[in-house]
Amino acid sequence: MDAVRSASRACRAVQERLVRAHTLEKTDKSPVTVADFAAQAIVCARLERARPADPIVGEEDSAALREAGREELLARVIEHVAAEEGGSAADEARVLAWIDRGGGEARGARYWTLDPIDGTKGFLRGEQYAVALALIEGGEVVLGVLGCPSLPHPGGRGALFTAVRGARTRELPLFEAGATGREVAVAPIASPAEARFCESVEPDHSDQEESAAIARRLGIRREPYRIDSQCKYAAVARNDASIYLRLPTREDYREKIWDHAAGKLVVECAGGVVTDVAGRPLDFARGRCLEANRGIVATSGRIHGAVLEAIRTVRGG
Repeated sequence: MDAVRSASRACRAVQERLVRAHTLEKTDKSPVTVADFAAQAIVCARLERARPADPIVGEEDSAALREAGREELLARVIEHVAAEEGGSAADEARVLAWIDRGGGEARGARYWTLDPIDGTKGFLRGEQYAVALALIEGGEVVLGVLGCPSLPHPGGRGALFTAVRGARTRELPLFEAGATGREVAVAPIASPAEARFCESVEPDHSDQEESAAIARRLGIRREPYRIDSQCKYAAVARNDASIYLRLPTREDYREKIWDHAAGKLVVECAGGVVTDVAGRPLDFARGRCLEANRGIVATSGRIHGAVLEAIRTVRGG
């Protein structure tokens, strides 16, 4: 929890003085910022000290920072890591090594998975993004933490969601260490027509036309709640919305584990249900992707079957 808080502080500091010149492009053209690298370094440094034997499966690696011409970008990453880890500890070699600790394999009895900034485009727009950390044991998510620096919560801005298998999801102020927070629960609705959809802002992340057809099938008239990142899972968990759909836009696409592990448990421990579009449980035992699953359906629980049936009807399945 402290690792995600610290990484979230670094992300917020970068966002407050973001300059687009300090953004580079991945080969898939999604933007990567100083904050991605700094957040991954911070979380990996904390886990290295606390659980040195545990593998970490992170989204980033340091290859881009090691390229010629990236010296200024690297210096800014080190600056923000040093602000959280202490200047003398965060030298160039350590920061690069911490980032690369995220190169672990998604297999074995126990490993962590990390998305240092889930929702990079939301981050760049000054909107919603999340630092997402999860612990997977025996192929099951047993702990999930979402740091949502821009998400409003009672009393301020910045929310932290924690979920432990067998306990209730809690929401706490993200930037107030020591706060006890509150338990959250999904919407107690029995009819899908009462629900509100939550979906991605980016249309290439999910088939929004298909989502609209499913909403009509379910009798939903409310406008969808569109936000970036795993904040959508948080929205379902605390009853800002009741349905989150991520419908495949490509037949060959498989979801990455770090995009869903923490959020899945946050919803489930709040009383909700998360499956793929066919109703199968999400399988985290097949590597860095959800190879056995297609798409994501997260709901408040009681309406899950009706939502799956509407998906099958609309998709002709």
